[in-house]
Order: sequence, then structure tokens, then C-alpha cells
Amino acid sequence: MKYYVSAKAARNGDGSKERPFQTITCAAKIAAAGDEVIVAPGVYREYVNPVHAGVEGAPVVYRSEVPLGAVITGAEEVKNWENYEGDVWVARIPNGIFGTYNPYTVLVKGDWYDETIKPVHTGEVYLNGKAMYEAVTMDKVLHPEVDHSSWDPEGTVYTWYTVQEGNNTVIYANFQGADPTKENVEINVRRNCFYPDKTGVNYITLSGFVVKQAATQWAPPTAYQEGMVGPHWSKGWIIEDCEISDSRCSGISLGKYLQPNNDNKWTTRYYKDGTQTERDAICQAQVEGWTKENIGHHIVRRCNIHDCGQTGIVGHLGGVFSVIEDNHIHHINNKQDLAGAEIGGIKMHAAIDVIYRRNHIHHCTRGLWLDWQAQGTRVTQNLFHDNVPPKGTKICNNLALAEDIFIEVSHGPTLIDNNLLLSNCSCRISTQGIALVHNLIAGSFTWVGDGTDNGAQSLPSNRYTPYHMPHRTEVAGFMTILHGDARFYNNVFVQQPVREDLTEYAKSENLETQFTFVCGTKPYDGYPTEEAYRAQFTPKSIVDHGHKDFYYDHMPVYTGGNVYYNGAQPCNTEENCIVDTEHPIWWNLKESDGAMILETNLYEYLPEFETPFISTEYLGEAFEPEQKFENPDGTPIFFDSDYRGTHRGIHPLSGPFETKEGTICLK
Repeated sequence: MKYYVSAKAARNGDGSKERPFQTITCAAKIAAAGDEVIVAPGVYREYVNPVHAGVEGAPVVYRSEVPLGAVITGAEEVKNWENYEGDVWVARIPNGIFGTYNPYTVLVKGDWYDETIKPVHTGEVYLNGKAMYEAVTMDKVLHPEVDHSSWDPEGTVYTWYTVQEGNNTVIYANFQGADPTKENVEINVRRNCFYPDKTGVNYITLSGFVVKQAATQWAPPTAYQEGMVGPHWSKGWIIEDCEISDSRCSGISLGKYLQPNNDNKWTTRYYKDGTQTERDAICQAQVEGWTKENIGHHIVRRCNIHDCGQTGIVGHLGGVFSVIEDNHIHHINNKQDLAGAEIGGIKMHAAIDVIYRRNHIHHCTRGLWLDWQAQGTRVTQNLFHDNVPPKGTKICNNLALAEDIFIEVSHGPTLIDNNLLLSNCSCRISTQGIALVHNLIAGSFTWVGDGTDNGAQSLPSNRYTPYHMPHRTEVAGFMTILHGDARFYNNVFVQQPVREDLTEYAKSENLETQFTFVCGTKPYDGYPTEEAYRAQFTPKSIVDHGHKDFYYDHMPVYTGGNVYYNGAQPCNTEENCIVDTEHPIWWNLKESDGAMILETNLYEYLPEFETPFISTEYLGEAFEPEQKFENPDGTPIFFDSDYRGTHRGIHPLSGPFETKEGTICLK
């Protein structure tokens, strides 16, 4: 059955092509498995609650008739502005429009949210589609100052402030000379845009929509994780060819359902630490049906996700067995008015058997953050760049000196292959069970061997995190992070100039050990080889009650086929590598006709030598889960194709490209 929707239709439509529904909500109330809802171009100011689930092979499909022609927005226009003083205007909005959720009385808050930055609401004010900056006092609206903690400091003088007067929300806004009665000024009034209000609404496809401007709440792993768009704890969603933007917190959520007894428990009850409440949430979810058969298996593809406050995509537990591919994710958390440990272009916990491929992720406060339970996770053929604050930005917390990829307290296997990691900091590695294969790496590895305890000053506070049965959600065990268990094969490391502002920040925060800026595997100096590590374990040593340190010491690092330029440095146990100190390597990334182009002289000097051919068998097993670096279905991976799909030879070139070109199209 096909149902038709048009914003221009009469209100008494029946969903036929001749008499379409006026709202998507009308169709969402009746569309069932196998049905398709076709939405004509127009602006739909509504919260769409898909009521009925599809089934495997027969989803409920919501499709924009013209790609990006149908706009679902959580915002409403505000026309009743009156001049208050100078460039400052005032508008009064009756609270009835908000229903039970007023974004201008609800503060952003939750576990791991840093409330010390400044108190802000889940509401926003938009001038011609661009979010303005909330001020905490009226004076900051009357006399705004440039805030260099934003990635767009010039925009920070567009400020607004809100108070409650009777049954009205009053908003004062400094439009910097623009006349709001003539420009497009909107405020977000709805919490979500396309999101079921109940769990288990499986097999929904959302295709070709613009979705924007929702008043979402902070989404930590120990809370109900909402997004502007999302499946709300279900299975088999497809979100494709959409433009997702301007969610106050998260654009797409593949995350956790509401556990009433564990909803922001850390910051509401205080006594049990956040790490423990997260362990509780994981175990509770298992009892309540978190299985491969019930949850996850989503696809997010070909979406343009940008200008969200917390994350482009967020998820804990609910995103398992998913594929996130061919997306453009950019300009996330650039306002820097939200801060905390849940920020990134993509921030996912428990990315079990999740594949991230062919995404372009840039200008985000952290590109991809894989936190806890990255197991069977593969990050392949992605382009990362400019995921560190621009020069001149005031860095206001130690999470904002970001990187392309952060892997945290996971036991693996986590596979990172055939990527371009071009930010000043390429990877933050507070984890183990990883393999980096055939990447071009221009930034440093930070926090190696660090960042895995829980912050106690005088008592041990190791974080015990779970690992799972291979390709399942069932917990197999809990363990701390020993570090190491890392593989680096056939990568190209090109040291780029070290930014003085980044080193000064690290020095000022006493984090020089954690924030290293030397490109290469150098931070793994002193880690054992496999032979040295295994030699410690003998029939005598394992029963020696006086010495068990080797069970808790760093694990091996495996290397081979890496090439180093411009001062990039290998670790002191590196094997079969080439360090080129003779040829300076340059590279430049630019956009041309919608495609990203890499220009470089690297392939004039990249040597051909006996690099290893890498496969699942060559990489071995991640230590704790005893699981191979393999496909989600358990079949082996052969790294016989490069970033663009070109076939590799027996002794492949190091790096992500098998062909030697000076100009490389990265489409």
C-alpha cells in the first residue's frame, strides 16, 4: 500500500495520490509492514512517531518524493519580534506550543556532561538557519563579546537569553543589525523529529529527507539515549540519503532505551560511580533482551550529518551489528558550548560487529570515538581530517584536544585499515586488541598506555570493562586494560609540523606525557615483542606465588612493513620498516567538483620492499575475547583491496593506495 503526503494538501485527505494526507503523522498512524509513505516537497513542522513496525523483507518505508525536498523540522518560525534596545529584539512565545516539554526551561544535563562550561538549555534560536549562542546573562546579549572557544568565533556575538514570564517564554536576541521581522528566525520547540515513542518498532526505512532543529537532550551511555532521528531500541532500520543537522545534542541515535532504575544514576544519586552504573546498565540490558536476534542491524548510509551540538551519531548497545557507510559527517560540536565525555562525529559504545566504511569525517571535536566494547569493529576506507580545534581556538577542557579516532577501554578486536588519518592527532589509544593496517597516518598517537583508570588519586580505580562472546552480545568476562596487544602493519607515517598551540596546551595542563605529537609507533617504546612476552609464561612461573606481574604487564606489539617520513619515528622493537630521512614528503587535501583530492609527492619515494601480505590469520587473535580480526560472519579478511578497491599484489605497497599517483581522487 502506498500513502501520499503533501504539505499543500487539504486537511481532509485520505492518503491517496489524488487526496494526500497533509501531515506525515497521519500516514505514520496507519502505515504498516510493506507500506510506503511518499512525501512531497515541503516543510513539515511536526514530530513524526512511526507507530507500526515493519518486518524483515517488508519494512515500512518513508520516502521523500524528491531527494531532500521534504523537510521535517523541530522548529517553528517566530514573527512577533519587537525591538528592545539597539540590535537586541524581544519575542514572547506562549508556552502552550511546547506541550509537556519546554526546551527553554530544560537544561542540558546528564552523566559525563560538564556543567562547569556554562548552563545552557535544550532550546536554540536560529537566524536564517544558523544557530545562535545562548548567553547566561542579559548583559551578554546587550554587550556580546567574541568567544574564541568556538570554532567560529565571529558567530559568537549572535547571542540570546531567555526567561519565563507567566505563561510565556521570553527570548531576547542580538541579531547584529539584522531585522528579525524580515529574516527567517526560528526556535526549536520539539524534542525529536522522526523517532518512535516506544521500543521495538522494527524495520523502518527513512529515505531522502532533510531533518533538522530538534531540542534533544544529552545522550550518555547510562541514560535514555535520544536523537533527532533514531530507532529507539529496535532492529533493522535504514536511514539513507538524508541531511541531518542542527540537533541540540545528537543527530541520529542508535542508542539505549530507558532503564528507569539507571537513568543518569551517577549524577542524580552520586554514590555509585559512572563506570559502575554503566556496567550495571550492560548487565541489565542482557536480562531485558539485548541480543543479536532482537536489537541493532541498522544501516546509516549516504547521509550528510552536520552542525549538531554533541554527536552526529550516538549509540550504546543499540547500534550492534550495524553498518555506517558513505556518510559525510562534519562540523560537530563546533560551538563548544556543550562539553563532556560523550562528544564526537560518531560516539558509540559497544560497537560490536559494527562496520564504519567510506565515511568522510572532518571538522568535528573528535571524529570517531569507540568507547567500551569495541569488538569485531572495523573502520575501513574512511577519510578523516581537521578533527582538532583550529589554530587560535581556546581549548577549555582536556577532552577538546581531539583526534580522528579514539578507542577507549575496549578489548577488541578493533580493526582500522585503509584509512587516511590526517589530523594533528590521529588516534587516542587507551585500549588494547587493535590492528592498524595499510593506513596513511599524518598525526600522532596519544594517551598510549594511559587513560584507562577512573581518576582516583590514592586508591586503585582500574576500569573493568566487558568483552563478549564472538559475534554475540552475551558478556564473556570483564577485565582491565593492560595495553599493547596492538598490531601495526604496512602503514605510512608522515610527520606534519607540530602546532605550537597544541604543545602549549598540553604543557599548561600537565599532559605532555599523554599528548605526544611525534607521528609513528614511538609511544610503544619498551613494549615487549611476542617472543619476549610469551617467554615469561612457564610451568614454574605460573605457580610462583611471589611473582604474578606478567599477568598485568603490557602485552606485545607486532609490527612490519611500515614506512616513516619527515621525522616520524618507529618504536624501538619495530621490525621490517623503512625510515626515510632523505626525502621530505608533502601532501595537500583539497575539494574539487564535490570530490576530495589528495595531492602528494609520497609516491615518488615510497619504496617497494618485502611487506607482509596481511590477512585474518596473520593478525591472530585479540587477547581477552580470543577472537580473530575477521568479518562479522566469521569469515576471514584478506587485505587484497586498497582504499579505492584496487587489487593488491603479493608484496603490497605500504599505505592505503596500491597505485603510485601524485593526484588521488578520494571518492
